[in-house]
Amino acid sequence: MELTTFWFILITVLWVGYLVLEGFDFGVGMLVGVLAKNDTERRVLINTIGPLWDGNEVWLLVAGGATFAAFPEWYATLFSGFYLPLFLILIALIVRAVGFEFRGKRTDSSWRRNWDIAIVICSALPALLWGVALANIVHGVPIDSSKEYVGSFFDLLNPYALLGGLVTLTVFLVHGAIFVALKTVGDIRERAQRLALRVGLPAAALAVMFIVWTGIDQGKLTVWLLGLLAAGAFVAGLVATLRNRDGWAFVATSLSIAFVTVMLFTGLFPDVMPSSLDPAFNLTTSNASSTHYTLVIMSWVAVVFTPIVLMYQSWSYWVFRRRIGVQHIPQEKPTSEILTK
Repeated sequence: MELTTFWFILITVLWVGYLVLEGFDFGVGMLVGVLAKNDTERRVLINTIGPLWDGNEVWLLVAGGATFAAFPEWYATLFSGFYLPLFLILIALIVRAVGFEFRGKRTDSSWRRNWDIAIVICSALPALLWGVALANIVHGVPIDSSKEYVGSFFDLLNPYALLGGLVTLTVFLVHGAIFVALKTVGDIRERAQRLALRVGLPAAALAVMFIVWTGIDQGKLTVWLLGLLAAGAFVAGLVATLRNRDGWAFVATSLSIAFVTVMLFTGLFPDVMPSSLDPAFNLTTSNASSTHYTLVIMSWVAVVFTPIVLMYQSWSYWVFRRRIGVQHIPQEKPTSEILTK
């Protein structure tokens, strides 16, 4: 296997990890505003991802770093052409992180309501924009002979990309609801299951439309097969939710997101960023890669540290595996006592 192919596969794996793990993070963040009935229940929802969300974002940092080091031309064209949506995602991730940390610093309702609104918006925005960005990368964007993006922001808002954004938004919402059902007890769990089923049907319809469009657009048998597996896994997740099998439901929706991600990158390969102007202008794993020596050094680093990261994150999920409910939320101290610490 060529090193360029190895690094393309590794970047695909990193995106799979990010979208599966951060996907339920985004879903839970969106549910803060619709699933919880009071502040205690909102604290339960946030606590389900409290020990996990920042670790999940590491997958994005590593994916971006790997792209920069292995395929610098891809990184340069992507980040210059997609500057505005990626900037919006970055701002949303920052505000979302601040919201998780700051909402508990004061106990008055207006303070927490404002941060809850920020968490909901800043969870929904990346969930939408990541789908738009990935769909554009696979579908192709205006790239000229100098390998530079020559389109505008509105070129990225084409029907296929917007459909991709709606798919990630709704699927992440279902994925998050199933995670909440897996991690909670009582009324919150039951409401999360019902919401997952209600949103699951339109999400499945949108996902099937996107898979069919992608299959026709790419014309590869493997794309169709992976799309079929993704659709089947998502339906299996909804059936498992209907039968109160939260663990299996979460595994199924995780597999569905993983299959769709692999489907997109399989359709993309051997390109890394196709040009909608002329196939001769496509960025490929060959013309966008770093030198062979750089890839060799990076490969050894990846072989050593990737298993360590996987073992650490698996351990953290195991430690925080138990369900929680409103009875596990301690009574808060007055704001004056919180601020003096």
